[in-house]
Formats: sequence, C-alpha cells, structure tokens
Amino acid sequence: MIDPVRQEILQVLGELSEVVPEVRLGQLLANLSYLARGLSSEAIWNMEDEELLAVAREHLEQWRSRRGVPA
Repeated sequence: MIDPVRQEILQVLGELSEVVPEVRLGQLLANLSYLARGLSSEAIWNMEDEELLAVAREHLEQWRSRRGVPA
C-alpha cells in the first residue's frame, strides 16, 4: 500500500502536469525542491515528503490562479 502522503503527492503532481504540461517532470521536481529547501544541489535529496506535498499544493494554486484554472 502506498503511504497516504505519497499518494497525495502523486495526485497533486498529476494536477500540476495538467495545468503546466510544458514543464517536464524532472524540472517540476527540481523546482519544487528549490521552493521547499532553497537553491542548493542538496535540496532534492533532503526534501521530506511532507515538504514536497506542501510546496506542490501551493505551487498548484499559484499556477491555477495565473492561468485562470478553477480548483
């Protein structure tokens, strides 16, 4: 069984992929790690799932508002 936090991360990543399909998945994960942990090469390795989920939710809402996509 997939951890509920990871399951929600995957759901939010799917929604982000629909809102910003031009951003590659690797780019998206790297960008989210920088938003969560700051600009460092270690950010992606040190980011916890809970941090990823929080920043992914926030990023999704920002993109939705920019593009006029309802929640």
